Amino acid sequence: MDDKHGLPVFAGDATLPLGANDDCPAPRHGLLLCAPEHFAVDYVINPWMAGHVHDTDHARAAGQWQALHARLAEHADVDLLAPAPGLPDLVFTANAGLVRGNTFVPSRFRHAERRGEEPLCIDWFRRAGYRIRPLPEPLCFEGAGDALFDRGQRHLLWMGHGHRSDVGVAAELERMLDVDVVALQLVDARFYHLDTCFCPLRDGRLLYYPAAFDEAAQARIASRVAPHLRIAVSEADALAFACNAVDLDDAIVLHRASPALRQALAAWGYRTIQTPLDEFLKSGGAAKCLTLRLDE
Repeated sequence: MDDKHGLPVFAGDATLPLGANDDCPAPRHGLLLCAPEHFAVDYVINPWMAGHVHDTDHARAAGQWQALHARLAEHADVDLLAPAPGLPDLVFTANAGLVRGNTFVPSRFRHAERRGEEPLCIDWFRRAGYRIRPLPEPLCFEGAGDALFDRGQRHLLWMGHGHRSDVGVAAELERMLDVDVVALQLVDARFYHLDTCFCPLRDGRLLYYPAAFDEAAQARIASRVAPHLRIAVSEADALAFACNAVDLDDAIVLHRASPALRQALAAWGYRTIQTPLDEFLKSGGAAKCLTLRLDE
């Protein structure tokens, strides 16, 4: 099947038909995406990019993004951030900042290669009517890549630090957003953002890769989330970015998950929707990285 631009749309697969429970539709969510018009691997700022500089297939990336867009649009209202030349990672809108109600906390990127994204994202949110609340300098913060709201406790925010975001951001976000922030130290460079290895699910459940965190962070997670509410994924699933998933009520959209993981998610009532995103994995991102929640 082709989209309106003539690009191939890959259907992926789901553990249950997408039409299931259509008589009880879930509330619509809001997501921000950015088309991969200028997506490429032009530099190396994480281990996934090594060996892939100038090695992306633009047509394939466009097709995979269109397929993701179509899947997400079945469950959410999708807004678009305009792509810009010279900013190949702008497509990863999760890193634009953090949304809480009508407040937008913009990112301040650690790497110079991505700092050109900051004014474009701030401009989009300002024009959309959001209150812009920047963090004090010189703190580095990479938005919803490193800050994820719990799906059970609405005033609980999980925040990763150690690779891209500074631990000092936690106290600032608590003050600015009136939330309880749990800081989690990331220790594996392959999982440089929290959303690559940690996915809060509805009713306080959690999908995560424990080895991406130091012992203190693992203890904090265990103290907040009971064992029967946690799925610890295998390294193989983690490396397939199974935790880099978009939770949309009874559907969870991701690049790939093992049969065992899909079965575990099904036991929690989830339909696992797989859609290929391997071109974006070359840059260290997948489904969650390519989306920013606007309805937190």
